[in-house]
Amino acid sequence: MTALLRQSLAGLRLLLILTVALGLAYPLVIYGVGRLVPDRADGSMLTVDGEVVGSRLLGQSFDGDEWFLPRPSAAGDGYDPLASGASNLGPENPDLLATIEQRIAEVAEREDVEASDVPADAVTASASGLDPDISPEYARLQADRVARERGLDAAVVRELVEDHFHGRDLGFLGAPHVNVLELNTALTVLD
Repeated sequence: MTALLRQSLAGLRLLLILTVALGLAYPLVIYGVGRLVPDRADGSMLTVDGEVVGSRLLGQSFDGDEWFLPRPSAAGDGYDPLASGASNLGPENPDLLATIEQRIAEVAEREDVEASDVPADAVTASASGLDPDISPEYARLQADRVARERGLDAAVVRELVEDHFHGRDLGFLGAPHVNVLELNTALTVLD
């Protein structure tokens, strides 16, 4: 057997082994793991009384002072997943700075706080523009307004915020956060 034939057969065996391992076995293992965690694999849909109200993974708009408000979306007026993406405006861009200043004034007025007390995520969009979470600070800032608008005890609403607090993933990844959809859904139970 010539060296060329031996090398060709070795290459063919390697191709077959890698095709089975990476083309069949690996996808089946990943699919199986996805079935073990169906909430994440199926879009993390949140259902209330058998009706899907949204995905825990995508931000959505809430209109009215009786709701906890999400962070601004870079996807225009709404949280359109087809328009996902950042504004691509740099930190020194005058348009971005003017927008942030305007948002700071609006949040400070709505929440009846000093402009210096407004958290950054209340006035800046996430990189995707679809972030479903806000910081615990922003959620706490909104609690009194939401309680007042819904006629609820402020302490009860603040406790609800704390109950929906999520720490860092795996204890060290990301920042602590509160999912706005989950929090607003829990509010409807209090009414």
